[in-house]
Amino acid sequence: MSCTCGSARLCDYGGKTSDMNDFRVGGKEGDGYVPYDMGIGGGDYVEFTYCLDCGRIQGKFPLPKTELEEERSPQDREFFCGRP
Repeated sequence: MSCTCGSARLCDYGGKTSDMNDFRVGGKEGDGYVPYDMGIGGGDYVEFTYCLDCGRIQGKFPLPKTELEEERSPQDREFFCGRP
């Protein structure tokens, strides 16, 4: 496997974070569990592969609009917790 830049120096990263995450997209902020729709894992886990030469996260991009970007009330933001 190689990056679009041609490098084979890819790092598979994984970590367990629980609900201690903060994130921002276009001026909107969220916190809690890792969002499933941002291409970096989901729930308690951060999982992604990135290139050690150019820094690009590997995967299929562009991603569709995330739930954080959608107009939602604060009560609807519980979608970040426990989605399979």
